[in-house]
Amino acid sequence: MTATAPPAAGVRTPWEDLPETVRDAVVDVLGEPVVHATTQSGGFSPGVATRVRTATGRRAFVKAVSADTNPYSPQLHRAESRNAAALPDAVPAPRLLDTYDDGTWVALVYQDVPGRQPHVPWRKAELERVLDAVAELGRTLTPSPLDVPPAATALGGTFSGWRELLGRGDLAAGLDPWAATHLPRLAELAAPWPEAVTGDTLAHGDLRADNILLTDDGRTVFVDWPHALRATVWFDLLVMLPCVRAQGGPDPEELFTAHPLGAGADPDAVTTALAALAGYFLHHCLLPPPPGIPTVRAFQRAQGDAALAWLRRRLRL
Repeated sequence: MTATAPPAAGVRTPWEDLPETVRDAVVDVLGEPVVHATTQSGGFSPGVATRVRTATGRRAFVKAVSADTNPYSPQLHRAESRNAAALPDAVPAPRLLDTYDDGTWVALVYQDVPGRQPHVPWRKAELERVLDAVAELGRTLTPSPLDVPPAATALGGTFSGWRELLGRGDLAAGLDPWAATHLPRLAELAAPWPEAVTGDTLAHGDLRADNILLTDDGRTVFVDWPHALRATVWFDLLVMLPCVRAQGGPDPEELFTAHPLGAGADPDAVTTALAALAGYFLHHCLLPPPPGIPTVRAFQRAQGDAALAWLRRRLRL
């Protein structure tokens, strides 16, 4: 399968365009001036995402955003700061060095991870490596070492996409004919999703290729933790696989049922959660794009189409 999802890309702000106060705060963290900065591609967060280097060779990764770019992004950066600071050392994630927050700009300074994102379309060996790391992540993070909200609270109404579309004929007109015809059934199927995903595993909540780094020494590192929540041990795997499929990966049903975290999952719970996930993507992809993130809706459409095709396979429809 070839990739159908567009590149995961937001609108990046160069390091040089950061307010001087924000750049000075980063310099204070590093202890010396930044002499080189390279903007990083991949990911949807607007604002700054850059690798910086000082004159003595100290490196860090800096992400920063203001409410002027996107009114919700600073909240996500603050949540990410809390989660990253609390992650145990055993979790393969970058170490947070410090956070700057002046009420408008929020900047996170991380230890730089010398790695790259997986190739897209996915390559077999890299996908196997990531899936092995996801299995280990689930084992490491059960029970959850962080006091984060359960999925039912964290996701709230965002996983009620089919129900939202039932009341919005203008939006539902953008669905494919099968989904539009079966909207009531899909809404009913997805309704008990909170019970289906209940668990005590700390889930990343947004696993995609652009939130993963592969290092030369064989590590797989998971970045960007603002959406962390407590859920069933297979939640991250389920959320990840439609994106893998949309980015040229194999059949998600085969990957899920063969995976250590998915093999023992309750089939009905998986189907319910998958229905809710598909509804989330296919509802949100029909909404106007958020400020500063013009490409996310097309990406969500590709994920939603992959999730719906997977759901129809499970339902034998």
